[in-house]
Amino acid sequence: MKLDFAEPFIQIAGISDLIEAYMLIDSGVKYIGFPLCLDCNKPDVSQAEAKSIISKTKDRVCPIVITYLDNAKDISDLCKYLNVDIVQIHGNISIAELSGLRKMRPHLDIIKSLVVRNNNKNNLLNSLVAYDSFVDSFITDTYDPETGASGATGKVHNWEISRQIVAESSGPVILAGGMNPANVGDAIMQVRPAGVDVHTGVEGNSGRKESRLVRRFVDEAQRAFSLFNNSR
Repeated sequence: MKLDFAEPFIQIAGISDLIEAYMLIDSGVKYIGFPLCLDCNKPDVSQAEAKSIISKTKDRVCPIVITYLDNAKDISDLCKYLNVDIVQIHGNISIAELSGLRKMRPHLDIIKSLVVRNNNKNNLLNSLVAYDSFVDSFITDTYDPETGASGATGKVHNWEISRQIVAESSGPVILAGGMNPANVGDAIMQVRPAGVDVHTGVEGNSGRKESRLVRRFVDEAQRAFSLFNNSR
């Protein structure tokens, strides 16, 4: 599967095992994310485990590799090994490396992160323009100054900044960062993104995804997308 924004994009990231992947599929999730080669957080599964899960579920769900790698060949090799068609790049990759990745894997869909921190709105808007020709969509996320993480922080950023990025972007923008079943509807109505992504916001105390939280998140997200799509 490839990226498709004809319907609301809902991604659940951080898959622990095959059982959890099947639960997400049964809950109506179309995109599942596998964070690998990270800068500070620990991966939920190894590359070999991710490859195995993907091979067993790819006919029913669309896998996305999420990585902080910033070298075109390394990213290409990882996608080839996992057999995925979509990569979400959170690292500070250069335009030259992105261009190289496009040449190596022209059919790979690329999502580039725009991480909100402090008051960096102008920098993000500049990055939006600089990366636009080399990516298929963007994802806004939250920086955590306490851990240095720029994803899976469980923290909400200033949605007004994401709203402005959505307004300025020529392509789809996905919203991530601190969402959960209780606030995803408000987030969608305020930001008007093409999709949403959640990691820790649908996890229980055990650190695993909980079916009731996942189903509620999907239901609330779909309801909000339907409301603002019908109001256009």
